Amino acid sequence: SWQAVVTGATLAAVAGNGYFIDTTSNVCNVTLPTGVLGEEVSLIDYAGTFDSNTLTVTPASGERIQGESADEVLTSATERSAFTLAYSGATQGWLLKNN
Repeated sequence: SWQAVVTGATLAAVAGNGYFIDTTSNVCNVTLPTGVLGEEVSLIDYAGTFDSNTLTVTPASGERIQGESADEVLTSATERSAFTLAYSGATQGWLLKNN
């Protein structure tokens, strides 16, 4: 389910949703939901501005992205990037499904 364009500096993502992220005016920090096996979250650089105002993705408290602990984040600074994260379980957490 795709959501309206996000222009704010923060977003609490909901599993199963896709988000068009517009960082024209500011960076955006996305917090992933608590993971459930197989759930996904998709993020797209709506305005082609991740190279000037980055997107930072943080897992829910105590969870992981790509096997890294919760204090690690995923950052996208590539213009027009788009990717989906899928939850694989507690050991690896959220993994890139595509990028």
